[in-house]
Amino acid sequence: MSDWMFTKRRSRWHLPMAVGDVRAFGQIVNNPAALAHMLSRLSQPGRILKFCYEAGPCGYGIQRQLSAAGHDCVVVAPSLIPRKPGDRIKTDRRDANNLARLHRAGELSAVWIPDTAHEAMRDLVRARLAAVRSLRQARQQLSGLLLRHGCNYGRPAWTQMHRRWLAGLRFEQPVHHIVLEDHIATIEAATDRRDRLTKQIEIMLSDWSLAPVVHALQSLRGMALVTAATTIAELGDISRFTNPRQLMAYLGLVPSEHSSGGTRRQGGITKAGNGTARRMLIEAAWSYRFPARISREQLLRQEQLPKTIRDTAWKAQMRVCSRYRKLTKAGKPATTVTTAIARELSGFVWEIACQVAPR
Repeated sequence: MSDWMFTKRRSRWHLPMAVGDVRAFGQIVNNPAALAHMLSRLSQPGRILKFCYEAGPCGYGIQRQLSAAGHDCVVVAPSLIPRKPGDRIKTDRRDANNLARLHRAGELSAVWIPDTAHEAMRDLVRARLAAVRSLRQARQQLSGLLLRHGCNYGRPAWTQMHRRWLAGLRFEQPVHHIVLEDHIATIEAATDRRDRLTKQIEIMLSDWSLAPVVHALQSLRGMALVTAATTIAELGDISRFTNPRQLMAYLGLVPSEHSSGGTRRQGGITKAGNGTARRMLIEAAWSYRFPARISREQLLRQEQLPKTIRDTAWKAQMRVCSRYRKLTKAGKPATTVTTAIARELSGFVWEIACQVAPR
């Protein structure tokens, strides 16, 4: 069994040979044909090759091609690669050699590999998130224009009444009317894009293997369709975590720590792992500042779910709402309270996800 590790830089792959001491093998172009040619040169009957590469923009196509050829390939989490303190020299060859040594020593952490359908759903929800960011930026630009000219609406913005109010504005310079209409057109286009992608998520959800998990998570307060679908698309199969503490650590919702001897120091959350899923849980956690109750929308989402899942969702409300009030009375900042609630909520997400089997 031989180990081959390569890192992608631009359009080429750098391969060190790991037989005895690590030594450089060469470079290949980053395309399936070149990779297949390399395998034909290295493969021998009864010989299994081991590959690894850093997760990045190249995706999982290389891993799927190597695995289909009968070889072992892992995608490495770049943030978990051990680094030497003070090492200020970084080249492609040094990176590849370092991966070879660490993989042979078992020091690398592999990421979870989704299937093609899951990867497509992840791209869809990320496209919607990009549309939401574009819409927010366009609204901020329009608000800045109105602020500079002293135009204050004084009511909830971005409604039909607000749109009519914008149409009645008058500026001293005629060019400002052109700028205003351009901002409005950008906002309307971004809104249509967001709504169109949201509709596509609802349509594609029926063919997704993790759709039952998404429907089950909607029993929780603050976890509507888009939030649940985005969370599962980013996290993947949650049942791969053996306990909820692993999921909390993966999401970066656990406190950092710098302890020595008998002194224990804890700081803010680590913010490791998937930032999008963490943000979805924190947004959902804000809804628990209100007393525990099942709203009409939540009741409609729970109608087709088993009683065990409904009971878990109600237990989550009772526990998390009580903890929110307790932390608030203790004088904790609102952001700290919401982060703690998101950590509690992730535990119930894990519990519900483990009760539902994917298709």
